[in-house]
Amino acid sequence: MDRTRRDKVREILISKPFTALSELEEKFPEVSSMTLRRDIEYFEEKGDVIKVRGGARAMHFITLTLEDTYYKRSLEASHDKERIASAAIRYIETGRSIFFDSGTTVMQLVPKLPDEKLTISTSDPNIALALVKKEHAVVNVIGGSLNRSNLSLSGQMALQFVESTNIDIAFLSPSGFSLECGFTSGNYNESLLKKAIVEKARLVVMLLTSSKIRKAMPHTFAKLSDIHVFITDADPGEEIKKACEEAGVELIVAGQ
Repeated sequence: MDRTRRDKVREILISKPFTALSELEEKFPEVSSMTLRRDIEYFEEKGDVIKVRGGARAMHFITLTLEDTYYKRSLEASHDKERIASAAIRYIETGRSIFFDSGTTVMQLVPKLPDEKLTISTSDPNIALALVKKEHAVVNVIGGSLNRSNLSLSGQMALQFVESTNIDIAFLSPSGFSLECGFTSGNYNESLLKKAIVEKARLVVMLLTSSKIRKAMPHTFAKLSDIHVFITDADPGEEIKKACEEAGVELIVAGQ
């Protein structure tokens, strides 16, 4: 095997976001297309690239893009999310089995957690990485497929994890809420996971910035009557307050 050639192929593949197979064929005319495809597969196994139609995408640039997207989302309405988390932290109970949904709103809970014996499962790898800084917390990351748009895990493996796990308290963050559609998500697999968690948990605490109220995404995973606590950052209006009262849901407007 020509190690020198393969090293050169790697340099090209990781130098930019996308490299076409045709570009490699031009740079290495003495090498067959099949060999160059095997080179791409080799570096995919190494974690350097992802093989795509017509070439390969460099993982380095994919990771940077995802981290940048997540960071930008974390800055959106950050003060409102922090206030919601401050109101939600009272529902944390030591010695309980707790679930943290994916998302930057739930992430705000992590720095407020006491460093006590907590068992927390999460569908968000970033939340898991933040949680391991707590010396006494037991952290479980559910399996599943990674959604590249929001860095969350879902799918059949995730559902199997939830089915085999007892959940006392679940902190969830939907993509939208309306009285007509309930709590909604933009991803079908994620909506199935959230629905399973709602059905399993003894206490469901919904964290939602007011900007997502009266907005509906394609997939409903819970109705107002399925949850126990609804925390938002601004007065949601009389109609929603009345609906919460009728459903027996504790409505909390953070900061008031």
